[in-house]
Amino acid sequence: MTSLLSLPPSTHALAPYIHRLESGEALLKDTPTNLLEVVGILKSYGVVLDAYSINLNYIAEQQFLVLFPFFKYFNGDLNTSKLLRHWWHDRINYEYAEYCMKAMLWHGGGGLAEFLETPEFETLAREAIEAKIADNFFIRTLHQIFPEFLLEQVRQLATYSGLGQFWRVMADIFLTLSDRYDAGEIQSIPAVVEHILNGLVADANRPINYAVDIKGKSYPILPSSRGLTFLMDTAVPYVEAVFFRGTPFPGTVSYNAQAYQIPFNQSEFTYGALYADPLPIGGAGIPPTLLMQDMRHFLPDYLTDLYLKSVRELTDIRVQICISFQKSMYCVTTAALQGLAPYPLSTPDLAEKQANRQYLEQWMDRFLTSRIEEVNR
Repeated sequence: MTSLLSLPPSTHALAPYIHRLESGEALLKDTPTNLLEVVGILKSYGVVLDAYSINLNYIAEQQFLVLFPFFKYFNGDLNTSKLLRHWWHDRINYEYAEYCMKAMLWHGGGGLAEFLETPEFETLAREAIEAKIADNFFIRTLHQIFPEFLLEQVRQLATYSGLGQFWRVMADIFLTLSDRYDAGEIQSIPAVVEHILNGLVADANRPINYAVDIKGKSYPILPSSRGLTFLMDTAVPYVEAVFFRGTPFPGTVSYNAQAYQIPFNQSEFTYGALYADPLPIGGAGIPPTLLMQDMRHFLPDYLTDLYLKSVRELTDIRVQICISFQKSMYCVTTAALQGLAPYPLSTPDLAEKQANRQYLEQWMDRFLTSRIEEVNR
């Protein structure tokens, strides 16, 4: 018979967070203000992700191998009014979505990235390439000289599609969270985490497929036969690439190899959402600035009112949005940690508790230099 004894306290530097997770709480402290910030920012983020998802899927499907896609951010709806607003930057900053896509493509991980390096993918991609460029002498010549160039473009477009499909699910999760909060159903941070986890589990096996239509014929790029799914092949790699690793922000560190300001190994990168200093937000060249700018347009009134009570009111709103956003990402990360744990974190079984403890301590090693302490102050 398995012992039901409890484990001794962890000796890890972040032991309080391990004990918090083991007791069913979240990485973020459960307070009324944190709850308001997290739900409010995730409502805004859900609206933005909805737009990002639509555009990423549009580019993947309708701008396939268009080498100079000048109007890719218009989703096929180009008119003078929209063009003027675009030039005036009165628009959604889809460039941030592409930043996340490139981070996923570069860091890799998961079944999607693995498939993009297989002979099967190359065969499917080259069939689509040949169909697309059959009548274009210039591009065919370019393809003959640089046979890997268009293949790499298709890898990138497949990542556009994978991220677009991932964000479609996440947008719906965050928007329904807001609806439930408004209805009085969400009243704590653990309830927020539970909602997100349930959404991840519900769509865990959702297929990730991608095909393009060329001259009336469909060409599969990510075929259903490959069995790619939402959770393990897009969600987990996204958390790794965007939450943890990210890419160095231009202007904040030197890209000079001799300066040694950027780690040699990608696995040592800590430029993701869980580590980023909110203060540079608003500065030129900082990718998250674009996201914070987008979210400020869709903040619920109760969150704007909270920011108005701060010392600087709305003059540093992007920084305040970034802080709220980081808090929300620790909730999303809590849901991911719960979902990926070897056993339910509430298990009474001692052996299972020990396996979970080891799993959590390994993750906490990566949180040592994160902003987990700052968001909980």
